Amino acid sequence: MSPESEVDLPGEAALPGTLSDELHAELVLFRRDLHMHPELGNQEFRTTAAIKERLEKAGLKPRVLAVGTGLVCDIGEWDGERPMLALRADIDGLPIPDMKSECSYRSTVPDRAHACGHDVHTTVVLGAGLVLADLEKRGLLPRPVRLLFQPAEEVLPGGAADAIECGVLEGVGKILAVHCDPRVDAGRIGLKAGAITSACDRLEISLDGPGGHTARPHLTTDLVTAAARVVTDVPAVVGRRVDTRAGLVVTWGRIESGHAPNVIPQHAEISGTVRCLDLDTWRQAPDIVVAAIDEVANLHGAKSEINYVRGVPPVVNDADVTGLIREAMTARRGADSVESTEQSLGGEDFSWYLERVPGAMARLGVRTPGERTVRDLHQGDFDADESAITVGVELFTAAALLDAAK
Repeated sequence: MSPESEVDLPGEAALPGTLSDELHAELVLFRRDLHMHPELGNQEFRTTAAIKERLEKAGLKPRVLAVGTGLVCDIGEWDGERPMLALRADIDGLPIPDMKSECSYRSTVPDRAHACGHDVHTTVVLGAGLVLADLEKRGLLPRPVRLLFQPAEEVLPGGAADAIECGVLEGVGKILAVHCDPRVDAGRIGLKAGAITSACDRLEISLDGPGGHTARPHLTTDLVTAAARVVTDVPAVVGRRVDTRAGLVVTWGRIESGHAPNVIPQHAEISGTVRCLDLDTWRQAPDIVVAAIDEVANLHGAKSEINYVRGVPPVVNDADVTGLIREAMTARRGADSVESTEQSLGGEDFSWYLERVPGAMARLGVRTPGERTVRDLHQGDFDADESAITVGVELFTAAALLDAAK
């Protein structure tokens, strides 16, 4: 570690807050324990308890959120004036099976997996907190930092909204996060100012008709055909009612209707997602999409009932905070460790924080360098190169020190 007199200087050699081999090994074991015991959104009781226990062991005072899971923990005492930097992690898993073979830490919970890297995010923020707590004890942390372990990121409209209601942004001036990216090598991050994710909403549609015999479709509503036309025509109609650069896309994930080949059914169900690159268009999306569904359904004589579930807006990275992340990563690993990234069509409820305070999310590389196979997010075989834990911890500690120095 560098001496106190060097804390304000940029550059790798001047910044304390690096991760010891001993703590890295502990964090790897912590991450693997989370990976073996994934919990769904708003059910993360074991995960919350594990985080709380480790923070308390470090002499900190974490507070469980009023919703029952998730925590907030301040390192140092806020003076009520200078705003704090917050580091956010999401802690929930996914309702899919872990398909990794020959892995000692695969999920032990049937049909549950940390297939989006939230176990890595959690471990990174925990590790950063432990390192920063040590710096604070030594007088090397000029400004308090808040750790936020948020539940239910995967549950629309996202647990971030509940966390905000619990007051987690009180006293916060900036907020940072990372998200695992299996397309980026471990040791690097992807970064972009402006929109880095997309808006994401959910659609649930019920279509109804009188039913009938397949020999006489002209005497009834051919509901299967109506459902098929909704599936094929609605995305095309929507695409002609907004600027194509807005990237408003309707994609279906489920269609179900009927039980017999010679019976026209009375009921059909369709569900999918609405994604959008542009914030203003996202605000108009419900009216546009619902109108398109009604028009197509009515054209084929089907009665439609639409449940449009509002999700999350795009994550729009603040330019200055993005610059802080770039500066921190450069100080730790050099300018070549930061690569440009594109806006994705994935949704992330980190966006709700950015509606209140400036912040930024970086894509944390978790692909083993040289590996050709990409284990994509939300797939049962997803895994991460655990050297990324050290990268994320040291990125966050550098950002906290550089932000305080400014």
